[in-house]
This record gives sequence, structure tokens and C-alpha cells, in this order.
Amino acid sequence: VLFHTSFPCRYFRWWYKKTRIEKKPAFIDLLCAVPLQQIYGCPLGGIGGGTITRSWRGEFCRWQLNPGIYHYETVIADQFTVCLRCKGQTIYQQVLSVERPDTLQGWNWGYCGHYAFYHALYPRAWMVYDLPGQNVVLTCRQVSPVIPHDYKDSSLPVGVFIWEVENGRDEDVDVSIMFSMQNGTGAKEDRGGGHWNEPFAFEKEGERVAGVLLHHCTHVNPFTLAISAREKAGTGVTHFTAFNPAGSGREVWQDLLQDGRLDSPAGKSSPTEKGEMTAAAVCASCRVPAHGHRTLELALAWDMPRVHFGSKEKLHLRRYTRFFGSGGDAAPALSHHALTHYEEWEKKIEAWQNPILEDSQLPSWYKSALFNELYFVTDGGTIWVELPPDCSAKDLQGPAGAGLSHLLPVLREYGRFAYLEGQEYRMYNTYDVHFYASFALVMLWPKLQISLQYDIAVTVVNEDVQPRQYLMCGQTAQVKLKNVVPHDIGDPGDEPWQRVNAYLMHDTADWKDLNLKFVLQVYRDYYLTHDALYLRDMWPVCQAVMESELKFDTDNDGLIENGGFADQTYDAWVVNGASAYCGGLWLAAVCMMCKMAEVLGDTETQQKYMDILSRGKEAFERMLWNGKYYNYDSSGSDTSSSIMSDQCAGQWFLGACGLDQGEFEVFPKSHVVSALKTIFEKNVMSFAGGTMGAVNGMRPDGVPDTSSVQSNEVWIGVVYALAATMIQEGMVEEGFRTAEGCYRMVWEQMGMSFQTPEAYREKKVYRSLAYMRPLSIWSMQLALERRAGQAPAPTQPPQVPIHP
Repeated sequence: VLFHTSFPCRYFRWWYKKTRIEKKPAFIDLLCAVPLQQIYGCPLGGIGGGTITRSWRGEFCRWQLNPGIYHYETVIADQFTVCLRCKGQTIYQQVLSVERPDTLQGWNWGYCGHYAFYHALYPRAWMVYDLPGQNVVLTCRQVSPVIPHDYKDSSLPVGVFIWEVENGRDEDVDVSIMFSMQNGTGAKEDRGGGHWNEPFAFEKEGERVAGVLLHHCTHVNPFTLAISAREKAGTGVTHFTAFNPAGSGREVWQDLLQDGRLDSPAGKSSPTEKGEMTAAAVCASCRVPAHGHRTLELALAWDMPRVHFGSKEKLHLRRYTRFFGSGGDAAPALSHHALTHYEEWEKKIEAWQNPILEDSQLPSWYKSALFNELYFVTDGGTIWVELPPDCSAKDLQGPAGAGLSHLLPVLREYGRFAYLEGQEYRMYNTYDVHFYASFALVMLWPKLQISLQYDIAVTVVNEDVQPRQYLMCGQTAQVKLKNVVPHDIGDPGDEPWQRVNAYLMHDTADWKDLNLKFVLQVYRDYYLTHDALYLRDMWPVCQAVMESELKFDTDNDGLIENGGFADQTYDAWVVNGASAYCGGLWLAAVCMMCKMAEVLGDTETQQKYMDILSRGKEAFERMLWNGKYYNYDSSGSDTSSSIMSDQCAGQWFLGACGLDQGEFEVFPKSHVVSALKTIFEKNVMSFAGGTMGAVNGMRPDGVPDTSSVQSNEVWIGVVYALAATMIQEGMVEEGFRTAEGCYRMVWEQMGMSFQTPEAYREKKVYRSLAYMRPLSIWSMQLALERRAGQAPAPTQPPQVPIHP
């Protein structure tokens, strides 16, 4: 697809204008991919307030404070340092980093990695340091407030570091942990001048927290970093307000070395000059008795309450400002809240995770994958903002959204949520991909899924008549048609929600999957949440998008046809005529229209879609079933008989909603199982020896389909969805085997922890790091819970009349 006639020329012209003349990042940069660094560990921070990622070696190395914009830089001054003292003498002082940098050479670098161990289970991570020759073991537990069904603390931009100190010596040891931090993120703005630091102490309800605020005073999106520690009986907290992170650092080092404390000067630092940088440090100290154990608690908070996207047109307040204010002075209160509430967070995290971790039937790799893939909910360029207080229903609804009666209450209560398609594919809430990832949201933060769906619904019923040229075909069309689901809700470099469809490759008004994926999610959300008001609001929107979709059934056989180009989420894989993927999604959506009409008592619409379903099922089986699986499409081309790993996507959603049996059985059970067995045999086991998951397309003779750049890729999120479908159909062992290949390839073989890509190939070529779709692994968990009888049973949901 990248070499479609004159596409490279069109793309390059567009790319040059965007990046070199307008000086803005491209929504997809095909010329400057983010280089792979096999270093990332568990990110810090809650949902939508920005994230700071630490590496598994302890560095602070990936920054997303400006919404949706990533900065990949290891900031060497951001470190933890330990000081041990016995009988009034410092016996050991070491930066807990294996690095040996050119700066801060007055510090003792080069900790031996042999004596350290890293373990991550998102949203927590553990670093163990067995200090060589000291008989002292440090364990740093990193905690972020990512808590299912919590819509307050889960929004907070904080991370806590709990240092457990075990003293194996026969004498008491005074232990200090110093946390140093540069004012900034390692970007050129750090030298922009005007940044300053100041010490702070915050006391509330008898609990006192102290540290340093680092005020980063940029023109756009200024922020404050706060490093702090909890004061308690036996624990002292000291600080060093300002030092030069580009210098030797000797003054800080000697200060700590002298007495295991920092000097704690009063007053704020002078603002930096242009070209200068500044950093600060906080130190927590305690005495650990011989063969005893003590805990030191430190925190990092960042406060960027008021944000502008790239266009700088609108001011947005982040979700956490609802609880901590938007004045830019919340960092002390955030630090205090984090250090006094993390124990409660951990109890909730353990109550959520332990039933899964303690289930001996589940493989260990799956437990790791399930929780660690969730990093993308916070670290997907995620933004969660409040509605402006003066926002009215009319402002939100646009000219045609008056039917969405609960739009304003939902968004007022839960805010607006958006995450990127990927850290390299910078479009918010890319809907064909969110279809897969949405299981994580609806199972863990269902109100965010409902809010996102309302935003999509508003966009569906309105239009944007601005013309623009599409890069793939060179044709001009309007940005957004009425009654069509958008591809995405915008680019963080522009003004999301305001200007949708940042995706310029294809005119997605002609895509066949987007409308269907909206309908499928509406019923799935209702089935899992029993939110009757949501169903009632979404019903007219579902009817509108299905009416739009009906035009794609050109021969009136009850089955839509693809248009002879890549008109769905596989946007480089041409499909023509009836197809297993879009045809299957269509029939599943038609089935769900029947079900929703039944629940809402709309007999006329129910009958209409029952008739379509009856004809469509017959056409689907006649045109695509070949006795073993469903053909890729009905075009009769050389590759129309390819085995597509995603051919049962419609069945996946039906099964997740209990609509896969009895009167609602759309695809014959025997055909589904046969197709899945064929996929397992061919796409999984005959590809790379069964060790890499399922290839998207496989020829019947066991050779990958190379007809497009995507047909011979493995898409990790699709594989997790396939595995869930297998589990739903009783093929539990095959499901785990299929998904395991992806986990081992990404997290072990390719070193892509906390940056799972969209795709890779047999030769380990990969595409689009840190991608949304793999969140679909939560559909595997839903399938497992349904098998165990823990999820909503496929019983008749309550009847919901259309008119309240």
C-alpha cells in the first residue's frame, strides 16, 4: 500500500509541509519511526494526567506530560542514591544505577547489575538491590493509582516509591535514600530559563510530607514536579533545593556523605538563566536496628492542570483538577494524598489481581500479559479532561445531537477520555482499533467506555463539510459525513473532539467496519453494564449508522460487500465482494440490532433486521463457507481463499454477549469450531513453528499470504481476540497456546516490554510501537470468567421501553 501509484509522492509532499514548514509532528510518520529501545519498565501515574516511564534499570526515560506527545530521553540526574552509616561514619554511598554518565561525575556511579532484580506487574513494580558487601537489602516498590472502577484516585498524576530496608548486620545502620530530579523532562525547554525550585512541607490530619517543588515555567502547558517523602516517628526528611545537573554534583554528594542528611536550605532558588538547568533532591533517613526492617516512603507528583493541545485554541482542565483544583499549586496536596493513601490503593489492587494471580489453572505468562498490557490505558498518550463548567447540552450536541439526552450528565460526571491508537500513530480513540481494546475499558472503567461512546455518537450524528485530499487515492472528499462513525476524534497536535478524522490515508466514510463496530460495542456495553439509559440514547444512533451501512449491500441479499480497496481496519489489505471479516461483523451487528429492538420493544425494527439476518446468513454461508473455514472474500481472486485469522471477529463479540446460541446463533457452531481449528492448524502451528501467534493471512497450502504488507503480519491485539474466541468455543488450550506465542515474542524475544507493537513478521520486523489493540487481552479474561460462571450470564436482560 505504501507504494500505491503516486502515494509516496503525495505523502512526502504532505509530510514535508507538515513537519518542515508548519513544524508540527505527522499523525503517522512513515519517514522517522521511533527507534526501538529495549529498556522500558512500568510507567508512573494514573489515567489521563500524563505519564513518566521508568526503565527496568531504574532510569526515568519516557515522558508524556504534554497530552499525546512523547519525549524519549533518559534524564541522568533523576536517580535514587543510598547512603549507609554505622557508628557515625558513612560506610557506603552509591547511586542505584548501572550508568556511568559524563555529567555528575562527583557521584559514585556504576552499580553492579548482578546485584539487582526487576519485576513488574502493572500498576506496580519491584526493584531489589542486594547491596554488595553490605549485608543490607533494599526493595523499592513502585505504585501508581490505577484502580478498577475508581474515577478519582485513578486520575492522579503521582507515583509512590516504598523502600523496604532489611538490615542483615549485627549492628544498627542509619539508612538514607536520596531522590534527585531535574527540573524538566530532558527536552530543550529545560534550558529555556525561568525555571525555579522551592522546598515545601504539607501537613494534614497529623500526617506531614516534605520535599521540593520544581516549577517548570514554559509558555505552553507549564507544570510543577514534586519530589517528597513522608515524615514519621524515626524518619527524617531533608532536602537540597537546587544544583546544576550538568555539573559535577559534588556539592550534593558531599552533603549527603557527611552525615546522611541534606542541608535543607530555606527559601526558593533563583530562576534559571537561559541555557542553564536546575535540579533538586529530597532525602529520607531512618535507623534500622540489627537484623531489623524499616520502611522509607517517597513520592513523585506532577501538576499540569491546564492543558492546550497543539492548536492552542481551547483550554482543557484535567480530570484530577476536580479534586485538587486547577491553580497549578496542587503538587504538595497530591504528594500528601499519594503518601497517605497508597496502602489503601495497594489493598484494592491486590483484591482485584489476587484472584487471577492465585488461580493455578492460568499460566504464569498470561497473568503477566493480562496486567502488564494494561500499561497502555495510562501510557497511550492518554488524556482525561473535565467538561468546562459553562458547557451546555447544546454546545456538546452540535446541530444534530439533541436525542442524546444523557450526554451532558455522563460527560459532566465522568469527563472526556481519549487515548492514542499508538505512541507512533497519533490519533485519539481510533475507533476500528478501540473495538478490540475496548474490553479493557468496559470491564475495568466502564464509565470511561460509556463516555467515549457518547463522544463518538455526537460525532456520528453531525458532519464536517470541510474538503480535503486523501493521501492514498489522491481524491478530495469532506472530512466527516453525517450518520457515519468517525475513524478517530482527532490529533493531539491539533484540537481533538473539535476536529475529528486526523487519519488522512483513506476516506473512511467508505470503510465497512466502523459503523458495525459502534453497534457491536453498544450492545456489548449494555450487556455488561445493564445501563438502560445508555442503550436508549444509543438506539437511534445505531439505527442511523446501520441505515448508512445498508447501502453497501448492493445486491440486496442481506450481506454487505467490500469495495475492492482496503476499506476496513486492515487498511493495506484489499478486499472485494462479500468477506469473512466485514460480512461476519455485519451479521453480528444485525443480530444485535434484533436483540436491542427486542429489549426496547421496537417490534417493527426487530422484524426488519430479522429479515435481513435471515437472508444475510444464507448468503454468507453460500458465498464464503468452503467446508473448512470462511474464505477471505468472494472475489475469486488468487488470494480470496486465504485463511484469515480474524474471520470470526463477529462471533467473538456475539460470544462475549451470550448471543452465540439458540435463536441467536448466527454462525453454525460446527462451522465456527472448524474455522478456529483450521486457523490453529495453519495460521498458528504452521507459522514459525507455532511460536509467534497467528499470522493474519495464510494460504491453504500453509504458506503465509504475501499479497499485502499486512496479510503476512501478526497483529498482537487480533491474536488475543482470536484466543478469546477459541476460549469461548471451548478450545481453551489452543487459545492459550495461540496467545502465548505473542507474549513470548514481544515481552521476551524482542525485548518490547511496555511498548507492545501493532505488528511483527516472521523475520522479527515490527511496526508501530506501543499500540492500543493488545488491550484486547481483557476479552480473554472475560471469556475465562464466563466459562467459570463469574461474568453476566446470557440471561434475558430487563426490558427497556424506548420512551421513559
